[in-house]
Amino acid sequence: MNQAHDRRRSGNPATRAAAERQAAAGAPPRITWRNWVGGARLRTLPLAVAPVAAGSGIAHMVQEFSLTLSLLALAVAVFLQIGVNYANDYSDGIRGTDEFRVGPARLTGSGLVNPKRVLAVALTFFALAAVAGLVAVVLSERWWFLALGAVAIVAAWFYTGGKRPYGYAGLGEIVVFVFFGIVATVGTVWLQTDIDVQEPWVAGAGVGLFAVAVLVVNNIRDIPTDRLAGKRTLAVRIGDRASRILYVVCVLLPFAVPAFYALAQPGMILVWFVLLLAIPASIITLTAKTARELILVLQLTSLAALAYGVLLGIAFAF
Repeated sequence: MNQAHDRRRSGNPATRAAAERQAAAGAPPRITWRNWVGGARLRTLPLAVAPVAAGSGIAHMVQEFSLTLSLLALAVAVFLQIGVNYANDYSDGIRGTDEFRVGPARLTGSGLVNPKRVLAVALTFFALAAVAGLVAVVLSERWWFLALGAVAIVAAWFYTGGKRPYGYAGLGEIVVFVFFGIVATVGTVWLQTDIDVQEPWVAGAGVGLFAVAVLVVNNIRDIPTDRLAGKRTLAVRIGDRASRILYVVCVLLPFAVPAFYALAQPGMILVWFVLLLAIPASIITLTAKTARELILVLQLTSLAALAYGVLLGIAFAF
């Protein structure tokens, strides 16, 4: 903790080193749109789309589907996801955590961008999510969604932000399951209908497990560097082997949902095709020796999460 505190006081060594290299070269830092797109971490966006797709399909099932409200729910989810990605870049960068990471340089930690600019972009996307949510609330007249939206933004910020970020304490998986699974799926349905059915909760759990799997495999890759940075993720706490087993459970257990609804919803057979992604990803995770292999798993899992949410929504709708 004292080392981390010293890094915050003296500045991120990685940031200083990058600045020194630029100064030695006699050239100012060059920022391109690719840097900012990289900071948005687009590969995580399927986790925002999947629960909205599943929830919209359930709303269609109960004949209360609204394209406008579904698109607004999607906008909220996507803007929140991008916002939290930039917020993580900012918080990890100023905390010094990214000094130890391997892989593509982060905006803040690499010294490419003034941290305040990254923070401003994060807050802009949070504001866009709030605006989309406000429009959805006005149209649906479900005013209690304002409180839910505020809680979601607070949860997004404190994942790596604040003095005691819960992402550094091994609680990230729980919050991801709740917000990118249950809350996003059930919220999409409740935004459109007052009909109370069990399907949103069950579907939300399935989608949430995929979101957890993405976070788990990402943290498996980062176990060595997170330990150096003092970041006590769940993967750091339970270790490499247990984390790999947890990943497999998280990508296979969601298929209990199509099994449960198979007789009532024949379209659930479509969801089983996602196993063509989930099974190879599980095998690679259990046998992976390099970070490159785990990055492949991350990509496969994000794609599987998107396919699962969309196909689940289609199965419920038709």
